[in-house]
Amino acid sequence: MSTRTRHGALRYALRTGVTCLIMPNGAVLLNPPHNRKLTGLSTGARDALKLLNQGPAPLSRLDPEPGGEVAGLLSGLAGEGWLATTVLDADRDLYTLDPFSAPPPRPAGPAPAPGALSKFSILRPDTGGFVLEHPRSWCDLRITDPRILAVLGGQDATAAGLAPEILDQLAADLHWGGFTADPARESGRFTTRSWSAPDLWFHRRSTLGPRTITWEHFGPTKWAKGQFPQPDARKPAYPGTPIPLPVPDLTALRAADPSLTTVLEDRTSCRDYDDGAPITLDQLAELLYRTARTREVKPVGPGEELLSRPYPSGGGVYELEVYPVVRTAAGLDAGMYHYDSFRHALHRIAEPDSAEVHRLLKSASATLVGGAEPQVVLLLAARAGRVMWTYEQVAYASILKHVGVLMQTVYLAGTAMGLGVCAQGFSDTAAFVAAAGVDELEECGVGSIVVGTPARS
Repeated sequence: MSTRTRHGALRYALRTGVTCLIMPNGAVLLNPPHNRKLTGLSTGARDALKLLNQGPAPLSRLDPEPGGEVAGLLSGLAGEGWLATTVLDADRDLYTLDPFSAPPPRPAGPAPAPGALSKFSILRPDTGGFVLEHPRSWCDLRITDPRILAVLGGQDATAAGLAPEILDQLAADLHWGGFTADPARESGRFTTRSWSAPDLWFHRRSTLGPRTITWEHFGPTKWAKGQFPQPDARKPAYPGTPIPLPVPDLTALRAADPSLTTVLEDRTSCRDYDDGAPITLDQLAELLYRTARTREVKPVGPGEELLSRPYPSGGGVYELEVYPVVRTAAGLDAGMYHYDSFRHALHRIAEPDSAEVHRLLKSASATLVGGAEPQVVLLLAARAGRVMWTYEQVAYASILKHVGVLMQTVYLAGTAMGLGVCAQGFSDTAAFVAAAGVDELEECGVGSIVVGTPARS
């Protein structure tokens, strides 16, 4: 950590997760799996580390003699990411560099202006102020003084009431953390222009990496157990009389189905369908039974249930629901339905002439030949709480993986049945929420698959 700011304008603290063991002639900093041995320490240096063990302390208290050995030690440890560093203006906290991994060397050359934020930088409210984050940074920058926010927004530092040396320190620290960038360079390079901020954030925050190196708050922690009830495995039934679906003969299908190699090699995305001979109710029933039915409910403890379906799901939670949107199907009225995977039945939930159903069909036509409307769209929705009750940080990433395996399962079963299938990378999520009558934070649209009778050339 550079100390261009005047002596006493910095406060240090052991970064989160770090402990310091003081020994007669030195100390050891521990942050498993990393450690840092310090030997040959003076009494003043050991006393400073003892103070840090008690909590944050200003440099003026840690090092009563400006520019001495202690200041150099602390600056070096901050530069290695062992300490969180707060920049002060008199007795006011301005911002804190809060590291979660070892930083790179400070970049050479002039730093961009504080307002030249990278497109990947995210500013959000946090306890005590705001936090500036970047998915590829080694630290977060926690802001406690609104004048820093003004400077980040482009306000002149003098108008914001900040001294020039503080502005220089801020610019250097933002550059060091990767929060600022040259806009022309960032938009002129394919690697930075091609990634969107949400995609890069999602990639970094849903995987192990510098920010997350342990399983303490990552993965299947069941963090909500004992605090909230697990969302029911079975979605409450929609009102009305369900339409029972015929059950296919799996024994016969085992004997008559083409081989796995055949369906893998024959599988293709079908974008042209035969409305003269649309998919039938029996075919839709068979496809749903073979791909999405609930085969078994597995109680695993008080108030906790897992399921079994034909496709895999992380932890056996099975959060996905299927909503067939029917424009034309022999033996089944048009409209939007919910598939009850437990009873193998359909509940009609929306009329075919509703604005939402029209939007759902129209958006699905974008990938079909000539913009034709699909015969049937299988909308996939996630009752996200089923996953989020168990998983931390990776919940939404897991949901999307489940969407992928269900899509492939529909592709393979549909190919074996001679149906056309076309998975889509988008759907009208707002129209789904309106048509299904759900709270998006409880159940959200996550996938769309067109199925029907393929056109034969």
